[in-house]
Amino acid sequence: MTTQIFTFGCRLNAYESEVIRAHTAHLTDTVVINTCAVTAEAERQARQAVRRAHRDNPEAQIVVTGCAAQIAPRAWSALPGVTRVLGNTEKLLAASWQDNAPETVSDIFAARQTAPQLVTEFAGRARAFVQVQQGCDHRCTFCVIPYGRGPNRSVPVGAIVGQVRTLVDAGYQEIVLTGVDITSYGPDLPGRPTLGQMVRRLLALVPELPRLRLSSLDPAALDEDLFALVGAEPRLMPHIHLSLQAGSDLILKRMKRRHVAAQAAAAIARLRRLRPGIALGADLIAGFPTETDALFQETLDFVRGEALPYLHVFPYSERPGTPAARMPAVPVEIRRERAARLREAGEAAACAFHTSLIGGDAQVLTEKSGTGHTEHFAPVRMAAETPTATLLRARITGADATSVFAVAA
Repeated sequence: MTTQIFTFGCRLNAYESEVIRAHTAHLTDTVVINTCAVTAEAERQARQAVRRAHRDNPEAQIVVTGCAAQIAPRAWSALPGVTRVLGNTEKLLAASWQDNAPETVSDIFAARQTAPQLVTEFAGRARAFVQVQQGCDHRCTFCVIPYGRGPNRSVPVGAIVGQVRTLVDAGYQEIVLTGVDITSYGPDLPGRPTLGQMVRRLLALVPELPRLRLSSLDPAALDEDLFALVGAEPRLMPHIHLSLQAGSDLILKRMKRRHVAAQAAAAIARLRRLRPGIALGADLIAGFPTETDALFQETLDFVRGEALPYLHVFPYSERPGTPAARMPAVPVEIRRERAARLREAGEAAACAFHTSLIGGDAQVLTEKSGTGHTEHFAPVRMAAETPTATLLRARITGADATSVFAVAA
């Protein structure tokens, strides 16, 4: 058996798994579990993967890394079959994957620099991820990720440009910029560039890049250059995903978020004015501690009123050590019921948005089995099989809440 890598969580973890893949090419009988700590469910799935790997191949070396391992290394070391635990810094170092390398989890808060590894391939993916930023300086009351990722560190523009050029030369048609909080990009770099300024330079310096997409953005930190690019740069995809979390000002305050609902609504309205037809999504937490029926209704009304088609909804999950975990809890069954209602609102908005695309043309980045995504990140089901990882023009012929249907134009 060659090295198997199981990745949980965010796009940043997906990028880092490709770094690990390059470092572990010489290993055999090795399983790497790259964990996530955002929710208890993410940790449960990773533990299940460890147990399954040990059951299926008891002789394999099992290495656990990622945010959950960084935060609680002893708990992961104690699982049957686990050979080593590596921290988020160590997993990116080639030396950590040499024979007889020790178990190492260093203090993530000592990190003051981001030195990304050059990645040339994303196995089985039509689009590639590029790390532009690492860590977070904010302390939302529900979030444990700063304890797994450390403080904000930005990747210099030159390194980002070099990575993007390498991936475009390798044939990737779409790049997704990713990090923990990419709207915090730049204050630790000379000249203090903003995210929008970095994106502008990237697009200018890599004119051969067809499509650029951004991962989740904090609505409190969208800069003027980024707004201008949304309105003027066709290679920046018309799809923005916001780290919204709630539509109730009181809940946002208790979450220690930096925006209120009116600011988020204003950002959404401005994005739609600048780029008519833009697709918008949001992360939402259902059943945050102290959320009453009335406060939840404020979030539901916000989601319905803004007609956001692409929602990532999570029932609130207690994270040990966070302030929210000490707040009065909402019963789990109510969290789930509220999450279902938010998802239902998102599905209605998605159906309406997809329906609005019928009869128009789209540029589809194809994936496997005749599927793909449009510029707006609408999932596409093609009428016939298509080559993978290819940009093609398509005519939208139908739609439902989950996807649009298309034929090659």
